[in-house]
Amino acid sequence: MLDGKVVVVTGGGGLLGAAFVRAIVDQGGIAVVADVDTNAAEKVVQTIVPAAPGRASTELLDITDKESVARLIGRVVEKHGRIDAVVNNAYPRNRNYGRRLEHVTYEDFSQNLSIHLGGYFLVAQQFCLFFREHGGGSVVNMASIYGVMAPRFEIYDGTSMTMPVEYAAIKSGLIHLTRYFAQYFKADNIRVNCLSPGGILDKQPQSFLDAYGGFCGTKGMLEPADLTGALVFLLSDASKYMNGQNLLIDDSFSL
Repeated sequence: MLDGKVVVVTGGGGLLGAAFVRAIVDQGGIAVVADVDTNAAEKVVQTIVPAAPGRASTELLDITDKESVARLIGRVVEKHGRIDAVVNNAYPRNRNYGRRLEHVTYEDFSQNLSIHLGGYFLVAQQFCLFFREHGGGSVVNMASIYGVMAPRFEIYDGTSMTMPVEYAAIKSGLIHLTRYFAQYFKADNIRVNCLSPGGILDKQPQSFLDAYGGFCGTKGMLEPADLTGALVFLLSDASKYMNGQNLLIDDSFSL
């Protein structure tokens, strides 16, 4: 579905990013694994190279730095001659991210919105401006079900976990930012869509998994591979007339 398409995946060295990169390559695309942690990105690339040499490469990217984004675009175009899409998937946060509401400071709240939502804005802005000058392209933003619904705080009872207030503000803002960009660039053959997953398995305590699963259908918490079909669809020509949309994948958790 992605034959020959050059797709940049920000945060490509992370849990979701790695699955996205593999799916892009499996569908015939060329994946650029862009991450501030180039060691993590290179590990992902090395798992792909034996089966698909030349179809995945590592690039350094800090999504909060305009020059870093510009350099990435320049390097990818120099190497591949084109860019077809970017997956806005990085997950920057400061060291205090994830505290309960009572303990979140104004400074931490503001910084986390700045580096995460601000970083997504910067990537989308710079890539869309590039796409406008080069005939079009596609942006897929990674949001969350907690961008469209109130938190279910009860599922965190008895754990050290919570649903961070910064996360709610970031992901809900990102969903509307997606619509804004889609409207702004719709005459330029640029599509901007959003993918909102439910919870992803990542060594959470069993009590949380059980509580979470009680709101779901047949699976509960998802694995990264459960999102790749929707991502490939949004990147492919099968969705060429979808713009400004937000796809939820959550095994019914948000119902």
